[in-house]
Amino acid sequence: MRATLEQHQVWIYLTAILVGLAIGWGSPDTTQRWEIWLWPLLGVLLYTTFTQVPLLHLTRAFRDWRFMMALMVGNFLLVPLAVAALSLLLPEQPAIRLGVLLVLLVPCTDWFISFAHLGRGDSARAIAAAPLLLLVQLVMLPLYVWWLMGDLAIELTADSHLLAAFSGLIVTPLILAWLTERVAERHIVIEEVVDGMSWLPIPLLALVVFLIAGSQVSLVVDSGMLLWRVVAVFVLYLVVAATLGKLLSQAFRLPAATGRTLTFSLGTRNSFVMLPLALSLPEAWSAAVVVIVLQSLVELLGMVAFLRWVPTLLIK
Repeated sequence: MRATLEQHQVWIYLTAILVGLAIGWGSPDTTQRWEIWLWPLLGVLLYTTFTQVPLLHLTRAFRDWRFMMALMVGNFLLVPLAVAALSLLLPEQPAIRLGVLLVLLVPCTDWFISFAHLGRGDSARAIAAAPLLLLVQLVMLPLYVWWLMGDLAIELTADSHLLAAFSGLIVTPLILAWLTERVAERHIVIEEVVDGMSWLPIPLLALVVFLIAGSQVSLVVDSGMLLWRVVAVFVLYLVVAATLGKLLSQAFRLPAATGRTLTFSLGTRNSFVMLPLALSLPEAWSAAVVVIVLQSLVELLGMVAFLRWVPTLLIK
């Protein structure tokens, strides 16, 4: 079940978005009420996803120090510098700019493992790195946003529900997932339940993007021309990420499979973890939500290209 979902996840999400947009366009009064379902769904989505991240085994990440150094340098030094440069191409709209920063500055911790596996990478190292990537990004993201948006970021945090969303929809599911993993190590029944939950993130995320597309269709239409510039930035980012993956693989003398894993990590971003933060912003900043969903779609289509390009042409 899970393998089938992973193979077709790009088209599942694309279908969910297009159907949501169509329903939202035809029945806007109905879809405006969909937002009420987003919060509980996001909570369940994040919890089920975090249970698939080996949070109890952080020490595994440090067994291959060259890979981890390349991963940290790439994701938390070079990528932020690249995003800062790409942000110069964005429209002068703070909401759109913030959405781009939120989604591009943090590495993925879930489907990058699947794509690394499908792209002939080293999925064991991807799994080992996931919890460290998650914890480091939660610490570094506020610093990055403050660096790139200045005092506006501080004012926005004070005037919105960002802190509540961060604690309620990110920290709480993270702690619950950690506790679940602790119990699962001692009780085989709980371990089987956690294994059974592994197929949930994809349909749950499809449902989330369906609800967002339906409830935000008017904003998509109003921001149409600006969003094309954002799409161009997201495509450029994928090219930059692939290039960085190739260069870092050479600089740290990584084996081919490990270098591919690094490249998929740099190319994939943690869009669904950032959604609760964007949804907690005041209404004037709602374009950030559309930007994050748009990025996930561009990224997924980009990963289809990565699967063919990275193992055959970029890192053989």
